[in-house]
Amino acid sequence: MTATTPHTATPNAPAPRAARIALVGDRSPSVTSHTRIPLLLDALAARDGLVLDAYWISTEDAEEPGAVRGFDAVWVVPGSPYRSEAGALAAIRTAREDGVPFLGTCGGFQHTLLEFARHVCDLTDVAHAENDPDADDLLIAPLACSLVGHEGTVTIAPDSLAESVVGARSSIERYHCTYGPGAHLDTLRAHGLRFSGEDEAGQVRMTELPGHPFFLATLFQPELSGDGSRPHPIVRALARAAVRHAGVPA
Repeated sequence: MTATTPHTATPNAPAPRAARIALVGDRSPSVTSHTRIPLLLDALAARDGLVLDAYWISTEDAEEPGAVRGFDAVWVVPGSPYRSEAGALAAIRTAREDGVPFLGTCGGFQHTLLEFARHVCDLTDVAHAENDPDADDLLIAPLACSLVGHEGTVTIAPDSLAESVVGARSSIERYHCTYGPGAHLDTLRAHGLRFSGEDEAGQVRMTELPGHPFFLATLFQPELSGDGSRPHPIVRALARAAVRHAGVPA
């Protein structure tokens, strides 16, 4: 799927290329966020002049070396359990190490923590309960209360990327998940990951990586905000970061 809008080029100058975004996930018409994302891309082009060429990459294909290299942004979308945990982690790692704008939502958030724990913190045995329920060391565990269909207030840390993107210190967001972060959060924090959003109970719901051009992950699903005609500020911020990465004026 590709969303494009022609650019106006100056005479005798090559038209700037559209930013390319990799949507990493196992695309399915039964996953609401997957059907919503094309609408958001169209709205970004029409309302904001942010033109993204979007390419769906299955988690199995994301296992291939360099699968997401050359893209201007990577979005690991909801829809877990992914067919390939390794593929999701590989896409996240490439974006993190190569300085490519990155967004992970719902399952993408969970796997962002998993990737950082394994490859930065050297917590090689941590697991995701959805993928490995019998593991001894669960970084991502079943939530005490399912968040499927839940809305809640997220409090955002001051002077964070999240605050600059959302433009407020709190926001009401939508969830569709039954797993969330459990152990080792202090270790992830000590190695440089910042937890920049919490729910009413103080549970981590947003994370970011200081020093990276744009690296943000949310347990909630900003792509489900509204009716799809007005992209959530987080989605718009990812698009702007992709356009900057591509060198396209915005």
